[in-house]
Amino acid sequence: MMEGGSRLPLMKYGSVLSLFVVLLAIWFRSPQNTELDERLDTVLTSLLRAERKVGVNDARPRVAVGFGGCVDLIVDGVSFLNKIGLSHTDQPLHYDYLENAEQLAQSFAYFFAPGAAAERFMINETLFSELVDGARDLPGNRWSVGGNAPVMAGRMATEGCDVLLGGSFSTDFTEVLSQHITVAGKVIEEPDIHLILEYSSGASWGTYTSRRANRYIIHSDAHNPYLDSLEEFAEKLEDFKPDLLVVGGLQMMDNFPFNSGEREAVLSRLADLLTSSSPQIGIHFEMASFVDENIVDDLLHHVIPHADSLGMNEQELPNLLSLLKGSNITVLSDPNPRVATVLDQMREVYRILNQRYQAANSDSATSGGKSKGKPLTRLHVHTLAFQAMIVTRGSQWKNTMSATAKASLTANRHVCGSNDIDLSKARLIMDDSFSVSHRKGSQRIPLQESRPVSCWDEDDYQICVAPVLVCTDVYQTAGGGDNISAAGLVLQI
Repeated sequence: MMEGGSRLPLMKYGSVLSLFVVLLAIWFRSPQNTELDERLDTVLTSLLRAERKVGVNDARPRVAVGFGGCVDLIVDGVSFLNKIGLSHTDQPLHYDYLENAEQLAQSFAYFFAPGAAAERFMINETLFSELVDGARDLPGNRWSVGGNAPVMAGRMATEGCDVLLGGSFSTDFTEVLSQHITVAGKVIEEPDIHLILEYSSGASWGTYTSRRANRYIIHSDAHNPYLDSLEEFAEKLEDFKPDLLVVGGLQMMDNFPFNSGEREAVLSRLADLLTSSSPQIGIHFEMASFVDENIVDDLLHHVIPHADSLGMNEQELPNLLSLLKGSNITVLSDPNPRVATVLDQMREVYRILNQRYQAANSDSATSGGKSKGKPLTRLHVHTLAFQAMIVTRGSQWKNTMSATAKASLTANRHVCGSNDIDLSKARLIMDDSFSVSHRKGSQRIPLQESRPVSCWDEDDYQICVAPVLVCTDVYQTAGGGDNISAAGLVLQI
């Protein structure tokens, strides 16, 4: 009895002590943490206000999106590699494509440590099937509609657009698409599977630790490189009468074993489609991970000159710029670049592509011939820390400030897997102020929480930059760029 009786006062005093500790923690809560919470709240409120400044037309904009699609099998990358017994390697290496498990380990390590997104074609179909079987059995795996075109189409339908989607899909695939999406393409029995190896910031694999959350994608895709929905898409396009035409998914051609002349023939047919579209229709090309310089050269000839809008991430921007300046492809770039670096690269891409357009059309103008291609009037770069847009003043693209804000908010919504933004799972990693260029004497712009989207005029264009409330509890990074680009475009049509 005495022993039980003595325990009761101790429990009572223990509870009082616990309550006292909690009260002390609240009392002495760091003012810095409180200020940080208030700052995030102000930034979020201001971004939401900017997003709501404009809405989508009641008439629902009409957007045509091509090409292709797949089913994504999403797994935790480190858990997957450990499960299949693929040990970490001491030799990170870059490969244009994959032939065996050792190359997969070396290539994954190459991109995992810096936290850079990558996508590689696996030429060994047997090994790829074995990897998919291993991923099917991994606890926590998820299946999702994948591919640039279906993901962008899904986002645009969600945001209030009617969409024509070009791709060859199975019946099961089309049944899960939005009712606002019409498919143009062949019906196939089984969609291609893409294996998505996701990893979080600070994840460890052997001696490697990732600097940021990202994904490594493996596929052995046999349908999408041929753009086999192109004819059906072109037929329906005429009656659909889109306000915007979006082209994506062309990275499926990267290092694919085409027969001689096949790839050029496919891209030539695509160029014919783009050329024949009405000049009033905006054309957006969504870049992706390319490592074959020949295909990027083909894109610079057949696709990019016909697009007046381009979207890309912080890896793809320096890659494109390097090729435009006559250098080799940049396989791995800084995954967390400064604002000034990105803006300088964007200005160069804008300048070079428009110089090329003017040069191509100078002879046509004097001879009274038809103009070739389109000038670049919109460039959107999405990075982990911020969104940046260049839009030509007086062009068809409107609401740039609101579109940049929407792109920023969509980054958090997609990666966290929730339409509601939870500030306990978000942080700002963009600097408190940024220089607009690395040029000497360039202006510095402070991040104003109440007006977080900074816009200013230069030359013949406007630049807008918005911070991202970076998601710290990652649900999915795959498809992030497609969702972000699509959401930004919706408000600018």
